[in-house]
Amino acid sequence: MIKVRTRIAPSPTGQDLHIGNAYTALINYVVAKKNNGQFIIRVEDTDRTRLVEGSEQRILKSLEWLGIPHQEGPDIGGPFAPYRQSDRLPIYIKYAEELAEKGHAYYCFCTASRLEEMRKSQEANHQPPMYDGLCKKIPLEEAKKRIANGEKYVIRLNVPEEGTTTFHDLIRGDISFENKLIDDQVLIKSDGYPTYHLGVVVDDHIMEISHIIRGEEWISSTPKHILLYQFFGWEMPQIAHVSVLRNPDKSKLSKRKNPVWVSDYRVKGYLPEAMKNYMATMAWSYDGKELFSVDEMIAQFELKDVQTTAPVFDQEKLRWMNGEYIRKMNEDELIEKITAFDATVPKDSKDLMKKILPLVKERMKTLGEFESLADFFFVRPVAFERDIKKEMLQIAIDALSSVASWTHDAMEKAMRNASDKKDVKAKEVFMELRLAITGKTVGPPLLESLEVLGKEETLERLSLL
Repeated sequence: MIKVRTRIAPSPTGQDLHIGNAYTALINYVVAKKNNGQFIIRVEDTDRTRLVEGSEQRILKSLEWLGIPHQEGPDIGGPFAPYRQSDRLPIYIKYAEELAEKGHAYYCFCTASRLEEMRKSQEANHQPPMYDGLCKKIPLEEAKKRIANGEKYVIRLNVPEEGTTTFHDLIRGDISFENKLIDDQVLIKSDGYPTYHLGVVVDDHIMEISHIIRGEEWISSTPKHILLYQFFGWEMPQIAHVSVLRNPDKSKLSKRKNPVWVSDYRVKGYLPEAMKNYMATMAWSYDGKELFSVDEMIAQFELKDVQTTAPVFDQEKLRWMNGEYIRKMNEDELIEKITAFDATVPKDSKDLMKKILPLVKERMKTLGEFESLADFFFVRPVAFERDIKKEMLQIAIDALSSVASWTHDAMEKAMRNASDKKDVKAKEVFMELRLAITGKTVGPPLLESLEVLGKEETLERLSLL
C-alpha cells in the first residue's frame, strides 16, 4: 500500500489564498486524512516578476483560519525542507543539466526579438504558437562554449516529434496528447529560476508526493510533466484534475465579478466550517445531504466521485449555509464568535448579548450582519435613514411614558390605543419609533428590543430627538 502524500503549491502572486486554491486544498487534505497520509504546502515563488509582498504569509494564515492544517511547509519545515522553491534553485539546475546531458533537454540562445518574430509568423500562417526548435540542432559542446563566453540562454525540454503521451486521470480517465503538438517548454529561465513545469516535477518526486490533485487548467501541461518523469526514470504519481470554479453565469471565477480571496469572506463574518462545507458540496455530493462536517466528508469521500462539470460558486447559497451554521451554534459559542469578530461589542456584555441574540439570530447570515442588526443596543444612533416624523413620534412617546409594566403586550396596547385616539395608523407610529430608537427602518422585533433596552433608556433616547 502506497504512502499517501498530497500537496498544494500556491504561488504568492496574489492578495491572499484564492477560493479556487482553498477548494483544491480541501480535497487534497481530505484525501490525505482519509488514507492516514500527509498534506504538504510548498510555495512556488519562482515567478519573481509577479511576487506580492506578504502574500505567502496571508496564504498560510487563511489556510489556518479555514482549519486545513498541513504537516510540512515553509512555516513549520519537514523532512524535505526547504519548502519554498526560491530556496531550492541549485536542485533544479542540477536536474535540468542532467536532462541536457542525456539529450532530453537543450540550451536555447534565441533572443526575445527572434521569438517575437517567430510568434508573429506563426500567427500570420495560422500555426500553433510553439518554439520552432532552431536551437535543438546545436551540439551540446558548442552550447557549453557559448555559455562559457557569456551568452544568455534558457534550457528547453526536448519533446519527441512523434508518438503520443497518455496519462490516466483519477477523475477523467485516460487523456492523450500528440507529441507534435507539445511545445519544447522552457525548464530553466535566463534568470536561473525554473519554470513551474520543471520545479513541480522535481519537487513532487523529491518530496514523495503520491497524488497530484490540481485544477483542470493544468491538464494541457500534464504531458510535459509525464515526459519529464519518463526522461528522469521516475515513477509517476497518481493524477486528478478538478474542475475550476465558475460564477453563476458560468464565467470563470474572477475578482472582477466576485470576491475571490479567502480573507474577503473572513472579514465579512463567514465561518470556516461553513466555507469548507460549501466548497465540499461544489466538488462532490454526499448522498443529497447539504450540511456535513469535514470528518463526515473524509469518511465518505472518493476521488472518482468528484464531478467534472464546472461547479458554480453561488454566494447566496454560501450565505444561506453560513446562516444555518450560525443557527446551529449554542448561545455561548455564538456570543464568543461575535465578540471576537465585532470590535463594537463590549467584551463584558455577555448578559446583554444573551437577551439580544434571540432577536437577531434567525436573521443573521454572517457574523458581520450582527452589527447592522444590533448596534443600537450598544450605541445610540446619531444618524437616521430618513427624517423622523415628529408628530407621529410624539404619539409613541406619550403612549410609552404612561406604560406601567414595561412588557411587549403593555407597550403594544398603549401604542395602538394612542394611535386610535389620534386617528392615525398604528404601523406608522411604530415605524417612527423604530427609526428613532435604531436609526433604521428595518431591524429586529421592535417591542422586544425596547424590553431589552428598558424604559429609562428608551424614553431618554426619545427625549433627545
